[in-house]
Amino acid sequence: MRIKEAIEDYNLTSKEVAERMGISTVGLSQHINGNPSVKTLERIAEAIGCNVSEFFIKKSNTNCPHCGKPITIEIKKTP
Repeated sequence: MRIKEAIEDYNLTSKEVAERMGISTVGLSQHINGNPSVKTLERIAEAIGCNVSEFFIKKSNTNCPHCGKPITIEIKKTP
């Protein structure tokens, strides 16, 4: 799961997300490193401002071979 990456993608810190959720940073860390429920994932996503699905999408950054500009490739897991 990529909750930590999603927090970074939205230029937030764990402390900011925890504050938005009304919990401690230790509590947030326990959720991230444990087995959070769907409800907890929804609360975290709401605090970040993203969709829960972003926690399950791998991203890979690379450059376009034609123009050299950075591109992001999303790899979605299928059930």
